Amino acid sequence: MYICVDFDGTVVDHNYPSIGEPAPNAIKWLRRLQIYGARIILFTMRCDSETKGALLQEAVDYLQSNGVHLYGINRNPDQDDWTSSPKAYGHVYVDDAAIGCPLIHPKGFQRPCVDWKKVGPMLEKMLLGKS
Repeated sequence: MYICVDFDGTVVDHNYPSIGEPAPNAIKWLRRLQIYGARIILFTMRCDSETKGALLQEAVDYLQSNGVHLYGINRNPDQDDWTSSPKAYGHVYVDDAAIGCPLIHPKGFQRPCVDWKKVGPMLEKMLLGKS
């Protein structure tokens, strides 16, 4: 399963261009989902011409240093042979801006972030084929 994951507000608090505090349970769940075979694709807007990709690289480094191995960065490498679309193909997109995505607002956070206590188990059930 390909899981496209936003960064700011999903993995960390909104503190762009800096990296905010970790969203509760995000890293724990991303590492766990990988154990079940999930292919994590970072799908973020942290790429701009001013910094020549430095802000995107900071997000990539953050995830990798926390044990999240990315299958793709703003793209799914497996789609190259069947489409030239710039949209990363995924089975699921986890984003704090997505309608219906469960959110929490931890004390001290700039804005609400993804509630991984709800999202993680939902993704785990999908990976394990349970309804």
